[in-house]
Amino acid sequence: MGRPKRNLQAAADETSTPPPALTPTQSIARVVKAAGNNLYLCALPNTKELLFELPSRFRNTIWIKRGGYVLVDTKDGEVRENKLGGEILNVVRDEREWRKEAYWPKEFVKVDPYADSGDEESTVGKMPPSSDEEDDEQ
Repeated sequence: MGRPKRNLQAAADETSTPPPALTPTQSIARVVKAAGNNLYLCALPNTKELLFELPSRFRNTIWIKRGGYVLVDTKDGEVRENKLGGEILNVVRDEREWRKEAYWPKEFVKVDPYADSGDEESTVGKMPPSSDEEDDEQ
């Protein structure tokens, strides 16, 4: 039997709005890769990479993609004697709303994937080189 819809909706509602403030042990982190068994390697704003565990309430309900953002808590990281740096508290789904908050790290700047790189000229929509140029070389 699948999970009840109320559990799915509750998890979705929980991730849709950012919290008003963060505690000193909480931070926004960028997901570097999925390490398996509900563990994710995340980069903190200070470029330190740690392993974080996804709690059971988010498993099989909210999907985390590489390059996405999560809210993590590192308070249990020092206490534990394993490789885990803490736990994922929330998943950033509406990044635009989260970026408006004062606690969003300045290190995670918005990168437009469609922006032109000024270094090289794009050949999209242009004709290929003419055959006259090839004849001159011979």
